[in-house]
Amino acid sequence: MSAGFAGAAGPWGGDEALRRFSFNQATAQRWPLPEVVAGCVAAGVPGIGLWREPVAEYGLARSAKLVRDAGLAVTSLCRGGFFSADDWRAENLRAIEEAAALGAPELVLVSGGLPVGSRDVDGARRRVADAIGELAPHAEAAGVRLAIEPLHPMFAADRCVIATLGQALDIAERFDPAVVGVVVDAYHVWWDDRVYAQIARAGEWIAAFQVCDWVTPLPEGVLLGRALPGDGCIELRRLREAVDAAGYVGPIEVEVFSAEVWARPGAEVLDAAIAGYLRHVA
Repeated sequence: MSAGFAGAAGPWGGDEALRRFSFNQATAQRWPLPEVVAGCVAAGVPGIGLWREPVAEYGLARSAKLVRDAGLAVTSLCRGGFFSADDWRAENLRAIEEAAALGAPELVLVSGGLPVGSRDVDGARRRVADAIGELAPHAEAAGVRLAIEPLHPMFAADRCVIATLGQALDIAERFDPAVVGVVVDAYHVWWDDRVYAQIARAGEWIAAFQVCDWVTPLPEGVLLGRALPGDGCIELRRLREAVDAAGYVGPIEVEVFSAEVWARPGAEVLDAAIAGYLRHVA
């Protein structure tokens, strides 16, 4: 997707205004996949980010055909990783196969937290690097890039020991950037005083760019503390300009986890995501 992509003209100004926009289906979690796809087509949205669970629920082959027939580009598949799980290898090989079947160029990896009973965060990070090294040949053969996503440090214990873009790059740079890259997710990196230097360092290893906003107070459990672009405190356009300057010209996914957003009708969420993207990101 490095050359960008475009969809049919819609009510938001046609394919040029939304040339890089992708709607991650998690943003409207309760919207069934066929309705998400139809909504994207009606709005002139060219791309969609998919998640393995709803794809499996609808059926892998059916999902691939649905999106392909609609003319949408699958910009990423979430998620692989969780390398602290006993079955990580088999599960990630399945995820790579699913990404290839869907035509998703990137499989997003959330690396997993500390193994049960462990306090060895350095060891956990080494395990992530070793696991990616084992998976990389399989991903390359399938034509899928492994995209390492650093998560905010508050998730290090249970979800992702890779907590900064720099840590993700320390792993990704061991590989061909066509095989292993990194995800720049605004929610997880905006706070880091070194993020702009790390984005410049990342260059061709940038595999995906995801945007949402940060709101306070965070909800209990913190996972759902995201907002639509423009509803929080992140300098989203500055981040977009930084990834552009680093050479990234691919899709920009709006990905939001929020109970408040999920409670709204899917079409309304899509419209709000597009409006926020155009005003605060593009």
